[in-house]
Amino acid sequence: MTRTLRLGHLYPLQMSIYGDRGNLVCLRRRAEWRGWRLEVIAIGLGAGDGRLVAGCDGFLFGGGQDRDEAEVAADLRAFKAGPLAEAVAAGRPLLAVCGGYQLLGSHYRTRAGAVVPGLGLLPLRTEAGRRRAVGNVLVRPDPGLGLDAPWLVGFENHSGRTFLGPELRPLGRTEVGGGNNGVDGGEGVLAGSIIGTYLHGPVLPRNPGLADWWLARALAPAAPAPLPPLDDAAERLAWDRAVAQVRREQGGLAARARRVLVRRRAAG
Repeated sequence: MTRTLRLGHLYPLQMSIYGDRGNLVCLRRRAEWRGWRLEVIAIGLGAGDGRLVAGCDGFLFGGGQDRDEAEVAADLRAFKAGPLAEAVAAGRPLLAVCGGYQLLGSHYRTRAGAVVPGLGLLPLRTEAGRRRAVGNVLVRPDPGLGLDAPWLVGFENHSGRTFLGPELRPLGRTEVGGGNNGVDGGEGVLAGSIIGTYLHGPVLPRNPGLADWWLARALAPAAPAPLPPLDDAAERLAWDRAVAQVRREQGGLAARARRVLVRRRAAG
């Protein structure tokens, strides 16, 4: 009998503006290649959809604009907070990207000074910064993820600066890119069965080990086990090319910085 996994896609109409539906496609394909079926359950606004949370094996939560985040935040607190907290406490995986990541915390303060209360699922907070962090990113992942790849690759595009509480650890350490806040060197958060990140790309097709991390926990929340291996030759090639692109960009930036320094010394 084919195993069916139920993926709860949180607020697909409001929080899917950066192409992160590709994460859903990646999970579906990697499940199907192993002989499993992935059923997607759209969980939108309202109390009725809140009752869908308990029947899901794992969750995806994408990014949205500030006005959408405010509406979603209110709905989360009213109808989804309890069921989601119970689900992740039971080990069901939650991948939250960008705006979804921000809403896991205590609040998001906009540039105008408005405070959008978050879900309070994790002790983190987000403040709008003056500058956007935009560009390709390399992140050295937390060893606890058990990934084979030495880096996570992705693309960031956010003005939010997220600060983790002292009891939390980041998903990884940035080698290239702004990460959570451009100050402490962390990117994302890894907390039990929760991954929060600013990485787009989307993140799972670029880093299939993370997709398998999610699938393993959806299959067996209490005791995740290694999954049957797949032929990831194409994924490894894409990953190699992504890393090479970041390295080229990094080298170009360093060369430009050296030229600016030389000109300044010559002028002065």
